[in-house]
Amino acid sequence: MKTALGAFLTTLILSPAIAPPATANDVPVAVVINPYAGDRAGPLHGEDAAAMTEGGLEAVIEAAGGRIERQQTVALTNEDMKQYGQWNRFGLASGHLADMTAANRADGLINMGFYNNCESLLGMLGGLRHSVSPPARVGLIWIDAHGDYNTPETTLSGMLGGMPVAIAAGDGLTRMREQARLDEPLPKDRIVMVAVRDTDPLEQERIDRDQIPQISTEDIRSLSENLHAQMRELTEKTDIVYVHVDLDVLDPAEVSGHPLTVPNGPTGAELGEAIRVMFTYPKTDALGIASYPHEKDPGRLTLKAIHKMVAGAIAGIQARNL
Repeated sequence: MKTALGAFLTTLILSPAIAPPATANDVPVAVVINPYAGDRAGPLHGEDAAAMTEGGLEAVIEAAGGRIERQQTVALTNEDMKQYGQWNRFGLASGHLADMTAANRADGLINMGFYNNCESLLGMLGGLRHSVSPPARVGLIWIDAHGDYNTPETTLSGMLGGMPVAIAAGDGLTRMREQARLDEPLPKDRIVMVAVRDTDPLEQERIDRDQIPQISTEDIRSLSENLHAQMRELTEKTDIVYVHVDLDVLDPAEVSGHPLTVPNGPTGAELGEAIRVMFTYPKTDALGIASYPHEKDPGRLTLKAIHKMVAGAIAGIQARNL
């Protein structure tokens, strides 16, 4: 199965796709773009998120057995723009992302988020939580070279992008979390980290203390029993599982334009197959991808890796019906 899917994904990316007509069995997808960033040292928004949806994404989804039913872009209102502060505005944008996510899921659509950076995790989690009543128990598969588990007290860089998992778990910036509709912290036993291999010392202490489970790069490559064990355990504790990818998790050869690459990452094909496995579990219900260096992607290698991940998610959902 692994070899067959790998061949399918390679063909899908390297060959022109002729999309078949939509059928009742196609996976209905909502594409949600969040161009807002939130780091106070950078611009409020950028083009990286939207660039992931260009260059053939629709054909990739259709070839894998899905169809885009809805495409949305988060936008701050005029009233929002009167508000002061980069973090505050990002929190408002996260609220809009959450509202879109909740409505999409309530309409039976699979959310696929494309973000400028990883802080958008908060809005996706908040939206998934409030997509049903009473609010759902949400779990997180965090796929990133970095833990992003720093807090305002432990961070060495001061980057908001190094804190979103900790914020989601209730360890700082409470107002931002609540603006994202994540009104209760994500329990730490519902977080699994994947291919994390570059952490700050105090951050690693927090990960160890909170006993956050780990899936290694080798687990991804081999589709190991640990991968399945972590998915089974998370599924038992949750109603919805969200899979989040920061593209710096990839092997540097496939994401050379990213400023935070780390050696020994999975390839896009390896990660695409692992995501397929994750989405064969019925509670896995949303995918988010962040941090695409679209202006520094020679040969569009990173974009091809993104397509393999998206195709893997659709293939995993389709496999539930086999």
